[in-house]
This record gives sequence, structure tokens and C-alpha cells, in this order.
Amino acid sequence: MIRPYEIFVGLRYMRAQRRNHFISFISVTSMIGIALGVMALITVLSVMNGFQRTLRHRILGVISDVTISGPLHQLKDWRAVTAIAARAHGVVAAAPYVRGEGLLVHGRYSSGAVVRGVIPGREKGVSNVASHMVEGEFQALRPGQFGVVLGRYLAWRLGAAVGSHVLLIAPGGMVTPAGFLPRLRSFTVVGIFDVGMYEYDAGLALINLKDAEALYRMGHDVSGVRLKLADADQAPAVRRALTGQLPAYYQVRDWSQEHANFFRALKIEKTVMFVILLLIVAVAAFNIVATLVMVVTDKRADIAILRTLGASPGSILVIFLVQGTLIGVIGTLLGVVLGVLLSINITTIVPVIEHLFHTHFLSANVYYISELPSHLRWMDVAHVAVASFVMSFAATLYPAWRAAKTEPVEALRYE
Repeated sequence: MIRPYEIFVGLRYMRAQRRNHFISFISVTSMIGIALGVMALITVLSVMNGFQRTLRHRILGVISDVTISGPLHQLKDWRAVTAIAARAHGVVAAAPYVRGEGLLVHGRYSSGAVVRGVIPGREKGVSNVASHMVEGEFQALRPGQFGVVLGRYLAWRLGAAVGSHVLLIAPGGMVTPAGFLPRLRSFTVVGIFDVGMYEYDAGLALINLKDAEALYRMGHDVSGVRLKLADADQAPAVRRALTGQLPAYYQVRDWSQEHANFFRALKIEKTVMFVILLLIVAVAAFNIVATLVMVVTDKRADIAILRTLGASPGSILVIFLVQGTLIGVIGTLLGVVLGVLLSINITTIVPVIEHLFHTHFLSANVYYISELPSHLRWMDVAHVAVASFVMSFAATLYPAWRAAKTEPVEALRYE
């Protein structure tokens, strides 16, 4: 196999035993530093992708992809609206809802909650609550029986279990000669759910749609219609299409609008972490500068001999570019392999560490997610690898240029 001699000499310099072991040590250190930086960057990005995907899945498992509501959150002709929405491209399910707030009381314990009135059969199509029941049955929310399904931590806070009776006090009331009488109703706990997100597990209560209409004096109206899409990423497009089809006084919102600040903060945090961790790779990559500068100094006589044998400055430049770039390529490839392996197995590694040190990194009372997720995206891996290679290559340019500018006469004067 015939190779250009510049590449051959550059590879030979890499394999050769150097007289100066300190140069070899810095080369290995640079390589390890690049590998560790790339590994850390891929792992952190994968974990942040995992957090974003898990949070999005859990949020969309409770809220809707698209929500249609009327003026003052009161929708009169919800069946007609549902029929229009069902014809939109990508809509797979639709369900009406009544939203309100209330104070739940059980014995001497009380807690505020968001109350949602639903039709159990339809609600299964737009949310995952029914599939996350830990006690009772979601279908037990029958009209007129005043049953309620509570989030796990909400039930724990109230000290309620399936079969318990809780008092739901709704805002507003009536002024009578005897004074102000609040609207309240006794409900029976028929189920408890756990969607894995503390915000909803501790603050959401579901009742039947008819019971909610009676409690909040909605008549036969609802607060709005919730839509489930085949692809949640198409929610903005569906929202724009429905906005053009429905009267102007209807409000159509998608999940990206309702939680825009939250997901924008995650995106900004991921970008900042990418830049910060990329500095680790940059520091290791620019150690190549010190390595090659010392190599150039150590090989001045060899460079001069090559020049006298007819090597051009460009050939000398390529020789040292090959040597420095190879350090970056090996470090990058090693870091990519370690980062991918760690990202794929992090959900197994973290529980082992938690068990060994008897700790729990993510408490459900503090964080939205109580376990460390990971989602490896090959596009992120490619971005990290390319960035690492570019910085490694850039770090070789100055030392290689200095080697190319070496004058044979000056280099051999004192040899």
C-alpha cells in the first residue's frame, strides 16, 4: 500500500519511542483529557435529553396536546367543536372537560387542588391517568355518584384512601339571610393515580363531567375540549389550522404555548451546558499545542535533514498536522465510545451507586423526576465529535506552521 510520505513520517513519529518522555506524557494526557471531555459532554447531553423527553411525556400524559376553549373558559357547543377538531389532520382523540379549583377536606386535613371534570371513556384517549392507577378504577367515575380520583401525594396529604369521603369546597357560593354559604359537596374516593410527576400527583383531582357541571354551575357547558395528536410535534400546525376553522372568539392553544417558558429554559440550559463542557475539550485539545511545540523543538535536526533532502515547507506542515490531529482523533473516538456506553447504561449504573452509598440523588419531593433518565441522540454525538476534531485540528496549526518555517541552516548550525 503506497502512502504519501508526509503521512508515513507523521505516523512514524507517533509510534516512535521518544527520547523526551515528558513529551510522551503530555501527548497521552492530552488524549485522555479529550476523551474524558467528550465522554462527559455526550453523557450530560444524553441525560438532559432524557429529562426533556420524560418531562414532556409525563406532562403530555396529563395535559393535552391541543386545547380549545370558549370565552371566559366556557364552551357551549362542545360537540360541534369536537366534530370540527376530529377532522383535523393528526387528531386521534378528543374529550370535553370542566376545569375548576377547590379545597379538599378529609377529617382535620385539607389541601387545595385543581379539579377536572372528565368523561372516563373519552379521557382515556387524551391522557394517561387511567393507565397509571395504583388503587381503584378510573371507570368508577360515574355521573351522579360523586366519585373522585386523587393523585397519590394528594391522597397522602389528606390521609385519604379508596372508600374515604372527602369534602370538596368550590369557589363562590350563595348569600343567604343566614350569611354566606360556600358551595361544597361530599365525594367518595374511588381511585388513586401516580403519573410520576409530583406537580400532578400532589395537586390534581378528577371527577365526572356531569358532577363538575353541577358543582361549578356550568349547566350543560364545559370549559373546553382537549385533543390528542398522533405526533405531539405537530401541535403548533394543528393549532394554526383549527384557529382558521373556528370562530375568532374561540381560543386554541397547544402544549408548547402552555409550557413555553419551561421547555425554553430546558433548551437554554442544554445549550449552556454544551458550551461549558466543551471548554473541557478545548483545554485538553490545546494541550496539543504545547506537545507539538516541544516536538518541533526536539525534532529540529530531523526537520532540517528532511528539508535538505528536498522536503517542502508544506510537507513539513502536513507531517506535524498528521501527528497532532491523530492525538485529537484517538481521544475523540475513545471519548465517543465511552460516552455512548455510559449514556446507554446510566439508568443501570446510577441505582447501583445509590445503593452502595445509601443515598438518592433525585427526591420526588424536590424534583419533577425521581430517577435519572437518558436518551442518546446520534446527532448530538456527531456534533460533539466534530467540535472536538475541529478544536484538535486548530490546535495543531500553529506548531505545524512553526515547524514548516524552520530553516535548515539555523537548525544544523550547532549539531
